[in-house]
Amino acid sequence: MQMSRVMHIPKRQEPPQVLAHWIFDPIHTKSGSIQEGNLVLTDESGLCNHIELVTTQEGNQQLYNSHLEWMKDTSGGASLSLYNDRCEKGTGCYFRTVKDAPLNHERFEQGYTIEAVVKMPELFDENRHSWMGVLTRQGRAADLGKSGENELLATLSISNCKEYQWVCHPTNQTSSVTNWSRYMKPGQWHHVVIVNDTIQTLLYVDGICDFNSPSRDIMGVSVIAGNAWNIGASEWGGQLDQLFSGSIREIRITGEPLERSDWLHDSKPRQVLQGTNEEPPLSFQSSAYHFVLVPDAQKLVYLNPEMFDAQMKWIVDNHSRMNIAMTAFVGDIVDHSDAPDEWDRSSRAISLLDQSHTPYMMTAGNHDYDAVDTYLQHFGPDRFRGKEHYKGHSPSRYSSYGFIKAGSYNYLWLMADMQYLLQDMAWCKAVLEEHRQMPTIIVSHDILYATKDGERRTSHESENGRIIWEQLVAPYNQVFMTVNGHYDGTVHHTRKNNSDHEVIQLLVNYQDSYRGGNGWMRLAGFNEEANQISFLTYSPWVEQLGKNEPLSYPDYRYLTGEYHTFVIPFFFKKRFDFVTES
Repeated sequence: MQMSRVMHIPKRQEPPQVLAHWIFDPIHTKSGSIQEGNLVLTDESGLCNHIELVTTQEGNQQLYNSHLEWMKDTSGGASLSLYNDRCEKGTGCYFRTVKDAPLNHERFEQGYTIEAVVKMPELFDENRHSWMGVLTRQGRAADLGKSGENELLATLSISNCKEYQWVCHPTNQTSSVTNWSRYMKPGQWHHVVIVNDTIQTLLYVDGICDFNSPSRDIMGVSVIAGNAWNIGASEWGGQLDQLFSGSIREIRITGEPLERSDWLHDSKPRQVLQGTNEEPPLSFQSSAYHFVLVPDAQKLVYLNPEMFDAQMKWIVDNHSRMNIAMTAFVGDIVDHSDAPDEWDRSSRAISLLDQSHTPYMMTAGNHDYDAVDTYLQHFGPDRFRGKEHYKGHSPSRYSSYGFIKAGSYNYLWLMADMQYLLQDMAWCKAVLEEHRQMPTIIVSHDILYATKDGERRTSHESENGRIIWEQLVAPYNQVFMTVNGHYDGTVHHTRKNNSDHEVIQLLVNYQDSYRGGNGWMRLAGFNEEANQISFLTYSPWVEQLGKNEPLSYPDYRYLTGEYHTFVIPFFFKKRFDFVTES
């Protein structure tokens, strides 16, 4: 269900009610130093919520010098870098609020705004950097009779997937609530903002809200009176857990929800995508038929399943109106193959296509494999039994093929599995040999990847892509298109096969973009009259969102630019001259 992102923030006539403000710059030192191991940083709010340096190895002079460092960036801004990944887990340096700090007793029942300007280490390592604490309230939920024996009362941490996550036990709830961001790029400064208005909590990174809390009363932050806050360390079971490695520039805590104009920084996001919410950049003539290419759904299914649901519902609702002949999933239908809820979400959403008899084909991605073949249990041949367009599967049961009538042609869709590619190669070749007179699209999770030089992108073939080209594309003239996901970004090119005819190759993947893809998917419009194929990137989720609230970046219904919206001339009769009349 779609949740509102409109917060209940009353108009303020006075400056924000700042409870604590720490600026990680040596000029804000209250006393001591890094070298002496007794640094205390001033709370700039004036409320005496100062923070003191703590080390887990008292008296180790070398620890301070090698694990903490004042830094200046190119803009002249100061920060403090922590290198706790040089220690064993749970050891190193961090800060905590001083014993008599008023913040240690604060319940935040009028709402709050927490801001942190932080940077993950550029070389992020899942083992050393997962679940690092940026800001953590000490104490266990169980100590207050709340659910979760070892759960923290509140923490802003960084997950194993490089997501910022805010977990909090509200004062009026018995269980925790969670907000998390999309995957974020390590080695870059991020302005993280958590806003609670006593009804819901929203998390923003660089001005963009990635995930919405349940729309119910969420008030305050539970507290064990007198317990401190950790800066740069999380806890688990009441013990220190993962200490932070990276850089911290500033943290501010305000005892009320703040509008964007009152945040520490102008958090207008750097616009790395172009788009529009007006009419489609490409017009789709009534004579065209369409194929839908669904990019890696893993982050949507994991973090924002309502976006994946919106995609499936749109395909069903527009199947007839837009003459959608086939929908193809490029792989990674879940993010975690050991998470039953993700398999259930993806299967339940795709069941809309089953119920409406909307044709689709699937291939697995690297996130979909496990030792017990869970992918096959949900999306194997049994799911496609009885579907008229589905024609068979390989011995591994992971590769498959199907036919669909669209326009003047019967198209063959060959789904070549990435993990079982070599094992299924003979079977794939047999399918192509038997159907040399059918225009063919090959979908596999791993074929092309892209490199960037400024705004320009260059496509390259992966090792799997080279095998697919040499053995399944170049020798078979009927193959005129390949599609894959897996790699970050989008790119396309055409190249000549052994018969000197062009083959279109597409990489379509938005999982590392805003909100795990923001519901964007690729529509391919085949227009035989105009001799062209039009490619358009569209989000049914944003379309739905725009009915309830104003849209702004990055909520574009359509992505524009040469890598998202483009036309390829395609002379159907000439390219498909191998097709004979039946």
